Amino acid sequence: MSKTTKSFLYNFLSFAAFFLPAQLLLSSFTSLKGFAMMGVAFVISTILAPKFQAIRTKDGEKIFMKIIFIKGVKEIN
Repeated sequence: MSKTTKSFLYNFLSFAAFFLPAQLLLSSFTSLKGFAMMGVAFVISTILAPKFQAIRTKDGEKIFMKIIFIKGVKEIN
């Protein structure tokens, strides 16, 4: 599996890990319904979920991660 595909899957899984609980919490504790609830959960997940990107360097292709909770960019092995 290529690093680009891995970074895409990591992005999807990390977004889903934040989206599903956010949607559950919003449905439990707010009066939002339908697309409004999904829209708010989408915005929350987009901000909080880590972003992964595959970059081609001199040493080959590498995956890097940026998250709001950690300063800087981390390399993923």
